[in-house]
Amino acid sequence: MARNKYPEQTLEHILSVSAKLFTEKGFEKTSIQDIIDELGMSKGAIYHHFKSKEDILDAVMERQFTYVAQMLEELIHNTRASNAREKLILILEAIVSDPDAHSIDDILSTQIKNPQFVMRGIKIGVNHDAPVIAQLMMEGKQDGSITTDYPIECSEVFMLLVNIWINPVLFERGSNETLQRLKFLQHMMKLLGADIVSDELIRTITARHSDIGGYKVNE
Repeated sequence: MARNKYPEQTLEHILSVSAKLFTEKGFEKTSIQDIIDELGMSKGAIYHHFKSKEDILDAVMERQFTYVAQMLEELIHNTRASNAREKLILILEAIVSDPDAHSIDDILSTQIKNPQFVMRGIKIGVNHDAPVIAQLMMEGKQDGSITTDYPIECSEVFMLLVNIWINPVLFERGSNETLQRLKFLQHMMKLLGADIVSDELIRTITARHSDIGGYKVNE
């Protein structure tokens, strides 16, 4: 049997096609055979990389998390602002509005009630994203644009609330209920001395949830 000379390209191709099918057909309605047919590969080539459809989904999600992490790093280095608070606001708005950062939101919304998925999101938010935000808050403490005495804790709470508590799919909320919680988050962060939730961020988050049909139709 010929050895695959480009395993990384093959893996990327599998993930791209799988993400496309998961988005178009839904994760539950997409079979391994659908992926094989779309790829034009043998079943053995797929199972060489993945044991199951769930493993493929995990890899698709991991690729997306990596993309967002790299985007965040690039924004930190390239965003110019008058102070750390303004820089953080611009970075948050850029991430939420970037279509590639949310290209698999339709897929993720179908997994939001999976306890393992929720725990994974909590850990990524607290362990990976929050420290980056905390560092910017510490810079804000130095330039006077942010006044919280708890930048680490404040950033962790922010990530937990914006990623989990705000999500209307997880708690089966309508658009007005979600908007009200975003306004509360904005008010709370301001009281904590980290006024980083802009009106534009709220508009973008509410629109994103609407685009993927995340709101409960009860209003």
